[in-house]
Order: sequence, then structure tokens, then C-alpha cells
Amino acid sequence: MTVKVQRDDFDVGAEIAALTAGRTDIGGVATFLGLVRDIAGGEAVSAMTLEHYPGMTEKMLADIESQARERWALDEILIIHRFGRLEPGDRIVLVATASAHRKAALESCEFLIDWLKTRAPFWKLEETGQGEHWVEARESDDEAAARWEEAPRKAAE
Repeated sequence: MTVKVQRDDFDVGAEIAALTAGRTDIGGVATFLGLVRDIAGGEAVSAMTLEHYPGMTEKMLADIESQARERWALDEILIIHRFGRLEPGDRIVLVATASAHRKAALESCEFLIDWLKTRAPFWKLEETGQGEHWVEARESDDEAAARWEEAPRKAAE
């Protein structure tokens, strides 16, 4: 498991290469890369600032990662989440899961990003032509996460 909360950008290819280096038991890697959009809710976005509580954030991300391991047979997990001021096109988050089988990798990657979106303690401040405003939780994100509320289970191989 690797959880990184950082201000600095990251190299997706280098991170995936490090995740799988020397691992011939891995049959599939699923990834999600989140980027800053230049529009939200019909408004142009010039930047986004992500804030968090150091220590608490890493603990929550490790807990979310642990829940994924309870549900799926995973060989490796990588979660990188940035904070600070980001501009459109910048990378925000990378989630990668590796497993012997694609189904576990794909499902767990989707679970992780859904739970990060709704449970990770990050706050987003968007800068628009109308000024700055905090991003509210979206009902669609809560609905996506709700389907994972069932009791943890290991996925069939």
C-alpha cells in the first residue's frame, strides 16, 4: 500500500512502473486519474485550491485503502492526492489497484475513487469569474458511493 498526500505533481507512468516493478503475479492494473476541469456548474474555473488536515487525511486514506483490501484480492494499491492551488489540466488524484485478476482491480479502483470523493477530508475552493466559492458535496457522488455500503466481501476470482 502506498498513500501519498502531497503538494507536488506526479508522473503517472513512473508511479505505475514503481507499483508493478518485479511483480509477475499481477495480471491487471486499473487506474483513475483526476484532473482539474476549466468549467464547473456552467462557470469557468481559473483555479482550485484543495485544503486538508495533515495526519487526519493520511489516516482516512489508509482506512479507505484497508476497506478495499477487505473486499477484493489485491496485490498493490496506490493513492496519490494533491493539495494546494491547482489550475485547469493539473493532476489532482491518482488511484491504481493491481491484482491477479482484472475484475478485482477494476471494481476496487472504482470503489476507492467513489469513497475518496465522499469520505476523504479535502475541501475545494474554486476560483471563478464570480469570485471564490467552496465546492459543495454532490448528490451524484453520494449516490455512486452508496452502492458500496454493503458489508465487505472478497470478490470472486
